[in-house]
Amino acid sequence: MRGGRGVKVLGTGSFAPERRLTNDDLSRMVDTSDAWIVERTGVRERRIAAAETTASDLASEAAKRALEAAELGPEDLDMIVFATSSPDRIVPASAVYLQKKLGAFNAGAVDNLAACSGFVYAFTSGASMVASGTSERCLVVGGEVLSKITDYQDRTTCILMGDAAGAVVLGPSEDGSDVLYAKMRADGRLEDFIIVPASGYATPPTDEAREKRQTYIRMKGREVYKFGVPKFVEAIRDALAACEMTLEDLDLLIPHQMNLRMIEAVAERLPFPMSRVLVNIQKYGNTSSASIPLALDEAVRGGRIRRGDRILLTAMGAGLTWGTIVLRW
Repeated sequence: MRGGRGVKVLGTGSFAPERRLTNDDLSRMVDTSDAWIVERTGVRERRIAAAETTASDLASEAAKRALEAAELGPEDLDMIVFATSSPDRIVPASAVYLQKKLGAFNAGAVDNLAACSGFVYAFTSGASMVASGTSERCLVVGGEVLSKITDYQDRTTCILMGDAAGAVVLGPSEDGSDVLYAKMRADGRLEDFIIVPASGYATPPTDEAREKRQTYIRMKGREVYKFGVPKFVEAIRDALAACEMTLEDLDLLIPHQMNLRMIEAVAERLPFPMSRVLVNIQKYGNTSSASIPLALDEAVRGGRIRRGDRILLTAMGAGLTWGTIVLRW
């Protein structure tokens, strides 16, 4: 990152609930089929948390694995940035519940709400704190229990959403920065493209709103696709240009796992080979802010990322928000 000291990814971790909700399971709940879902989204199953499980529960498991990989304890953290669209409560921040579960009482704790872009936003915030010296060891987490705000009578959204968490630990680097580029953007004029209509105090979740099923995620899929595909392409090209890189220099693209067809369309327009795009949506569905750190951790632990690799992370979410990060591993 420009200015300040270098930032290094010290460890990664992820966690997903055991319960699998398959396409065949969904076909018994809503008018759909395995073939229909796979053709349109690429999703074959998604993980679903238990009724009593919260976003901070999933996040704590991912965070423990990231801390173990970093060879650090919770007492070594001085900041927690938690990205989630499905918080434990509106007040206080889910990050404080995560801090309590980890025992990280030396750390500050704050939530970030940028929906599916949340991890990119949270990572950028955490990396900036480390670069400036505000933080020495920052835990950045994306964790979601989207099943709690998913309408299982709406086949356009319930086929996509899943629960999971992913985490990274960031610290200062003595030999250059892992973070080459980070940028966040938004366009609030498109706020109704992905929305939970009755979820706050502008439109409270009244009994009438619940009866109309306005307390669940609603998405204008076609509009998101039409805006998202070219915007992803633009954001990726801008990031590479800023790093004086070409597509040939990029070893791995890790996009938000929103929809396989959308990912394929972005790769085709760039153009960029799908062999160098990390895709795990078939196993987890769209896990919002958790999708990128979940995929990143799988790539690290699976040996798909090697020292020196150049990796691009990019996401788009409700708001609309979007953001891109370039890493040199």
